[in-house]
Amino acid sequence: MSELHVEELSAGTIVAANSLSLKPGQEEFIAPTTYAVEMGVADPQKTWQSVVLEGEHVVAFIRAYFDPEATSDYLRAALWRINVDAEAQGRGAGRFAVEAVIAEARRRGCERLTVVYEAGELGPEAFFRRVGFVPVGESEYGEVVAEVIL
Repeated sequence: MSELHVEELSAGTIVAANSLSLKPGQEEFIAPTTYAVEMGVADPQKTWQSVVLEGEHVVAFIRAYFDPEATSDYLRAALWRINVDAEAQGRGAGRFAVEAVIAEARRRGCERLTVVYEAGELGPEAFFRRVGFVPVGESEYGEVVAEVIL
C-alpha cells in the first residue's frame, strides 16, 4: 500500500466510510450484540471515529469508545468497529487502523484496549490475534473479549 494516514470522520469522508465493501461472509460479524446494546447509551463525546486513507481514498473506518467509568471494565477503552474495504484487506490498512486506535488510547492514558467480537470461521479473530489482541474472556452475550496491554 502507498502512504496511509488517519483523519477524523467528517462530512467529506462519511459517505466513503459507509460505502466500504466486505468480503463474502463478513457481514455477519459487523457489530457484536454487546456494542449494539451499549451504543444506545453511549456518550458521543467519548466516541472516537476516524478513517484510514490511502492517498485520498478511504480504505478503512474505525470507531473506538473511551469511558473510564463504563460499567463493564472491558468497555472502558474499546475498539468498537473496524471496517476495512475488501480490496484493502491483507495489505496493512487494518493493522495501521488498530495502531491508530492504540495511539489514541495511550494518549488518553489507558492501560489496555479491548475488542469484542463474534467467533466464527470467517470472523475477525485471526486478524485481532495478528495485531496483538489476546482473548481474555466472554461478554454477557457469549462473544469473545480480547485485549492488548498498552
